[in-house]
Amino acid sequence: MNQPWRLDGKKALVTGATKGIGRAVAEELLQLGAEVLIIARHADEVDTVAQEFRSRGLPCRGLAGDVSRGDERERIIQDVAAAWGELDILVNNVGTNIRKAAVEYQPGEVDQIFQTNLFSAFELSRLAYPYLAKPGGGSVVNIGSVAGLTHLKTGAPYAMTKAAMVQLSRNLAVEWAKDNIRVNVVAPWYIRTPLAATVLDQPEYLRAVLARTPAGRIGEPEEVAGLVAFLCLSRAAYITGQCIAVDGGFTINGFS
Repeated sequence: MNQPWRLDGKKALVTGATKGIGRAVAEELLQLGAEVLIIARHADEVDTVAQEFRSRGLPCRGLAGDVSRGDERERIIQDVAAAWGELDILVNNVGTNIRKAAVEYQPGEVDQIFQTNLFSAFELSRLAYPYLAKPGGGSVVNIGSVAGLTHLKTGAPYAMTKAAMVQLSRNLAVEWAKDNIRVNVVAPWYIRTPLAATVLDQPEYLRAVLARTPAGRIGEPEEVAGLVAFLCLSRAAYITGQCIAVDGGFTINGFS
């Protein structure tokens, strides 16, 4: 029996999945019935999170890998091929940042941000393509940022990667539509994660963020994960090439 609000039997790969948004996404997909392979750089964290999910009866596997490296991207997809031979969902969530003024970046720092945030999403999507292209269809969800839609104090390279991710997703959505692959972007504003805590722990900065957020609060990882999961459901089969902000109204807040 078709259950359009479930993901039973689906195979999902989530990068950066041991904390923050990535972990919340993995848990949401697992609770909806998917099998999930979680990826992160540190083996001990991957093992801890994967074991925690399995202890709750959720079918999770873990693999340590650094998606900023080309050889590691290939190894991850090789694992998918060996373990499953197919893939239904790819969530490119991993991301990093170095907050600086544009003229202060040192050699290698910009490349690190691009390799981690943008090129990993591009290459993993390409490597996963043969497994996503099938009659039942596949879903790629890229975790962007409102920094790719408007100016933020995140630094130009981070914003560049997130803006490019939107266009990458639009191009792939059109190019791969014939192969039943949908590609979308979810663009969060400040979400309560370890990455955001470095700035949100500053009282004045937090007050400024809340003043620009109509909802009047910081978002929760589960609120991003819920949208990601929806975009992977059969109920979202006609949604592709879109960038949807999860931002409490930040990006539409004019002068009021």
